[in-house]
Amino acid sequence: MATEPFNPLDMESLARSIVNRMMEMEAVPLDDVARFSGAGLYAIYYRGPFRAYSLLAQVNAQQAAVPIYVGKAVPSGGRKGIDIAPAADTRALADRLRQHAASIRAAENLDITDFDARWLVVEDIWIPLGESALIRKYRPVWNAVIDGFGNHDPGKGRINGMRSRWDTLHPGRPWAGKYPQRTETLADIEQEIKEYLRSRSA
Repeated sequence: MATEPFNPLDMESLARSIVNRMMEMEAVPLDDVARFSGAGLYAIYYRGPFRAYSLLAQVNAQQAAVPIYVGKAVPSGGRKGIDIAPAADTRALADRLRQHAASIRAAENLDITDFDARWLVVEDIWIPLGESALIRKYRPVWNAVIDGFGNHDPGKGRINGMRSRWDTLHPGRPWAGKYPQRTETLADIEQEIKEYLRSRSA
């Protein structure tokens, strides 16, 4: 049977190697992320009692296995492709994780001690490839179903749209109250989460 020759430098192989390397990193409590230098990729894991995430919590009870959210942190200037800070001169990744920890602490129905994180400092050219590979592999619920976790305070005069699903489900961030409420109910959102997680575990 004919097979395609293996190319370790094709995009799929490179993406897989980035994901595999990150999953080898130790997961630590999100509330205990130390300051460190570098930009790159991260994954956040949940193992708490929030009812809609019960399937996810069961999977992660013994070890961080399936993320609730994945993302990237690019160096300063990286989004525009200019004046990119060297890895040693940026704390973009640590700062992003700390921002996420602050969002979780602000939520009225989440506990920061129920979250873990792992990350990988990556050369900036590979960060977008790694993020897309992580999302394709895990389809985390806060990436795929519940939008808004990574949002920032929009500032005065920049309110557009409605309150995110994340802020609807997990109220507490003070600036989220500036947005109009959604029409869908909490029960609707929770049911969609449960069905999504069931479909992913099947």
